[in-house]
Amino acid sequence: MIPRVLAQRAMRLARPSQLSSRSPILRLCTPQPLATPDAAIEHITELFATAQDEFEIAMEEIEKVSVYAQADRDAAREELGKVQEAYRKVVESGDVEVAEEVKRRVGHRIRELEGGVDRMEKIAIEQD
Repeated sequence: MIPRVLAQRAMRLARPSQLSSRSPILRLCTPQPLATPDAAIEHITELFATAQDEFEIAMEEIEKVSVYAQADRDAAREELGKVQEAYRKVVESGDVEVAEEVKRRVGHRIRELEGGVDRMEKIAIEQD
């Protein structure tokens, strides 16, 4: 049986890290404008779940002082950045109803994850 951490790391490495902006795959995967609060929240929640998983993996590796800790911290920061960008786009979209509902329902979770990633970085600095 493959430990969860190794399986998740293998899945992350199997994903293409960068796609060309001209890539047809990228165009198909680019989300369309999120017109309803539920659609926006669902999109952000999916990104948040990935970021949360990466954060948990990174914390486990930091606690073990693993050689993978730096790469996992980088992955956690990258996924947090994706969540922050999606949240920012919705909040700044101009649709006040959608923006307010998204802020109310997911804003606090994003702030908690930001705080967790900041604490993770402080722990890593103390270990070095």
